[in-house]
Amino acid sequence: MLEKVKEILGEFIDIDPDTITPESNLRTDIGLNSLDCVSLAEELENEYNIEIPNSELSKFKTIGDVISYIKSN
Repeated sequence: MLEKVKEILGEFIDIDPDTITPESNLRTDIGLNSLDCVSLAEELENEYNIEIPNSELSKFKTIGDVISYIKSN
């Protein structure tokens, strides 16, 4: 699942996927802004056929948080 999230991130930001770990912070390590986070959520919703409410999206701090949410839904 980590590899798929890396692939999705690589579609809209310029980052070396090998630097992304579950501990990577979405904002400080990866450099996502709020619009990037919404784009990521939309891509994940399409890929995994889930819905990520904005209230949940704001709780995501790390890649691990994103993966945990996907696994639990």
